[in-house]
Amino acid sequence: QKMTVKAVKMLCTAPNVYTKVPDGGWGWTIAFAFFFVEALTYGIIKSFGVFFNDLMESFDETNSRISWIISICVFVQTFTAPLSTVLSNRFGHHFVVMAGGVLISTGMVTASFARTVVDMYVTIGVISGLGYCLSFLPTVTILSQYFDKRRSLVTAVASTGECFAVFSFAPAITALKEQIGWRYSLLSVGVLQLSIVICGSLLRPIIIKEREEVKVQPPEEPTETKYMLENEQTRTSIESIDSGVEITTSPSNVPGNTKAEPKSEEPKEHVQILVENNSTPPEPKTKLLDFSVMRDYSFICYAFFGLFATLGFFAPSLYIIPLSLSLGISKDHSAYILSAMAIAEVFGRISAGWVLNKKPIRKIYIELICVVLLSVALFAFPFASEFWGLMTCSIFFGFMLGTVAGTHIPLLAEDDVVGIAKMSSAAGVYVFIQSLAGLAGPPLAGVLVDTTQNYSSAFYSCAAGMVLGAVFLSLVRPCKAGLCHRQQQCAEESAAEVVPDLPDDFIEMDIGKAENSGKGCDGT
Repeated sequence: QKMTVKAVKMLCTAPNVYTKVPDGGWGWTIAFAFFFVEALTYGIIKSFGVFFNDLMESFDETNSRISWIISICVFVQTFTAPLSTVLSNRFGHHFVVMAGGVLISTGMVTASFARTVVDMYVTIGVISGLGYCLSFLPTVTILSQYFDKRRSLVTAVASTGECFAVFSFAPAITALKEQIGWRYSLLSVGVLQLSIVICGSLLRPIIIKEREEVKVQPPEEPTETKYMLENEQTRTSIESIDSGVEITTSPSNVPGNTKAEPKSEEPKEHVQILVENNSTPPEPKTKLLDFSVMRDYSFICYAFFGLFATLGFFAPSLYIIPLSLSLGISKDHSAYILSAMAIAEVFGRISAGWVLNKKPIRKIYIELICVVLLSVALFAFPFASEFWGLMTCSIFFGFMLGTVAGTHIPLLAEDDVVGIAKMSSAAGVYVFIQSLAGLAGPPLAGVLVDTTQNYSSAFYSCAAGMVLGAVFLSLVRPCKAGLCHRQQQCAEESAAEVVPDLPDDFIEMDIGKAENSGKGCDGT
């Protein structure tokens, strides 16, 4: 029985080895797991508004103090992103996600017994917030590693889990509250979120072995054979010179001024060289958190895009119902507006994934167009004066939000930003930078509303942040192109410096005759 349990553990945690990115395989299972992780993390966060009135009545607190529960939760979730990256690189993605599921469930279950709003700050804000980070980020990171050509489409479709959660959880929790009260309803949500542990157990690491074979093996054998054949043609009848040619079969391993040496020492040197060539170089240690991405100007611009764009991600969903109520729209119709926004977001995510999956296409430019249109949607809200106008703005906003929210993190894996090799560390730093806007966004919008006594100011602040995000996003590609150009120049300069240092003994023997007329060389 112990052997069976051990075998099951090895099967669940053993890495999948591929010669290239599979674009499927076990990745479909991870996409399935990511759908439910999205639903049980962001879906619950966006549906938490159904508890607002109950918490205000039970704790006798204002709306702003209750709203800090979600603000703290979102801040902790994004601020601890580098910690999630470090733990994933150290212990593995599946273990971290399972631990995150336990933290989320523990925080929610404990919150159902809270007596003050400060207890909610600690349980849901800190404990569950940390769990959300440990669950979401490793899942989307490992999903990106399993797909290449289909990455955008699969990630977009799998990320619709939160949209379906908002559409289904809000009415379900509302109906459950009427039967058993808000405390037991919150307890039930916490128990349901424990299923994230099952999703985490499905995340198996992936190993791509193609790079080692391409870089080490193929160049060695053809190069060795090539020079052996050339040296066969240039051999002389003198045996001592023949052994000297054998030493210099590989130009990369022998200094340029090598001459014929005593035969007794040559075989040892030759054998040593071959062992070094055929031995596989040790794998470099994986950095727990690679901050070298901060030296990449394209990533810096993309991080500032995420910082300002986050201002427009959460605030509209929090203030759309108060805005509709201020316009005289009933509570039921206001709920319909929020549901319509969630449904439109589903179509936006799927549409963005389908478009970005097309080849050839510059994905960063498609993202820029979506961000600009999202800014237009935010500016349109204050001009709506009745139900259908607000419904139209909400559907348009939901669709465009889906195109951006479902793709902005996976786009880190594109070569225009940092590439798949640095995806894990870049995602941690990127989400960490987003945390500042995640914490300041809703309170900033609330201050503007309190100052102006108009909910339209909240949408203006979100639109202004989105416009700034679009400006920085437009600079990502130019910065990357300039960086690549500089790297190419440096490579060419270094290559030019290396050429004069090539060995000249056997090259002169092999090629000297062909260049004899051009260089005026005479046989020495």
